[in-house]
This record gives sequence, C-alpha cells and structure tokens, in this order.
Amino acid sequence: MRYELVIFDNDGVLVDSEPVSNTILAGYLTELGHPTSYEDSLRDYMGAAVHRVHDLVKERTGQLLPDDFDETFHARVFAAFERELAAVAGTTEVLGKLVADGVPYCVASSGSHERIRVGHRKTGLDLWFREDIVFSAQDVGRGKPAPDLFLYAAERMGVAPERCVVVEDSPLGVRAALAAGMDVYGFTAMTPADRLSGARGYFDDMAQLPELLM
Repeated sequence: MRYELVIFDNDGVLVDSEPVSNTILAGYLTELGHPTSYEDSLRDYMGAAVHRVHDLVKERTGQLLPDDFDETFHARVFAAFERELAAVAGTTEVLGKLVADGVPYCVASSGSHERIRVGHRKTGLDLWFREDIVFSAQDVGRGKPAPDLFLYAAERMGVAPERCVVVEDSPLGVRAALAAGMDVYGFTAMTPADRLSGARGYFDDMAQLPELLM
C-alpha cells in the first residue's frame, strides 16, 4: 500500500448514522421555528461539527439556538442510535484487511468523542478503534472544512500528511483533507461524486476501497 496511514471519517463512512442524525436535526430545527428539510440538513450540515448549525442559523436569521440545543440534540441522536444504528456494510472487512497488511488507521470525526463512542459500542466497532486512534473536532480549534483535525490526527499518529489518505463522504470533509495536503477518496453511497470534487477517486461499496488504496 502506498499510504502509511488511513484516516476514516466516522458518520456515513464507518457507521450509517447520517440518515438518522440528519432526520433528527431537520425535525428539531423545524420544531424550533427554523424550517429545515432532511435534504436541507444533508446539504448544510453533513460532515460538520454542531457549531456549524449554530453559526448558520445565526447568520441566516439573526437568532441564537437555545442554550440546551446541543444537549437535547445529542440526547435524541444517541437514543436513536441505540435503537437503529448499524455499521456501514463491509467496514469490518476493510479494517481486517488493514490489520492483516499492517497498515495503521484511525478515525477523525466532526462528532464529539461521546457520539463516536456511542456509535462504535452499538455497532461493535469499538473492538477496532482504541481510544488513542479516535480523534474528534473537540480536540482542535476548528472543525472541517479546516484542515486542523486531519493534521492533528496525522501528527498524533506520527505520519507526514502527504503519506496519509482520508476516506470521506461529505464535501466539507473532502475540502478539509485537501487543505491538509492529503489524498482523499470519496464514498458515494449517499453523496454524489460531483459534490465530492477534488477526491482522487470514488467508490460506493466498501469492498472497493482496498483496491483503490493500493
């Protein structure tokens, strides 16, 4: 493999959480008087840290979301995760191949550490991701599309950015990876390839990923 580190996004790449969380986010924003469809939520917030929700609502309406917005939103999402979250099909096979080939990997997610862990415990991916290879936007000052999170993950893993490859499914994540000077492959199971422009390649089935990385 030509890369020394594979950096996975989490939501939508490792765990099939984007439909769940964006359905809840759209409903909650609408409930608060900010009409938002599921498609709106995917377009505006997929791949972003929750502070982007606050920023866009304030920018567009001049209003602040409630002080307990994050707490309420996350509680609803975590409850839904416990009911219905699953790993993306083929994920454990890809991780198993990386382990067998001796290729280091980690996760770098816009979600909080708690969100990552709740999802991983529910899907069994906690068996594949030790605490020291889990990185969150909480760890850096700026989330995606800034490159900070990916650069932080590479530094902690001891690999130069140009030797890293990122697996992403959101436009914000692709932009962040490119800004970090890393190759990126776009997972198109939910996001059309034309919204992930700049990626080195595209795939819609996890079984295709190992060949792309060779």
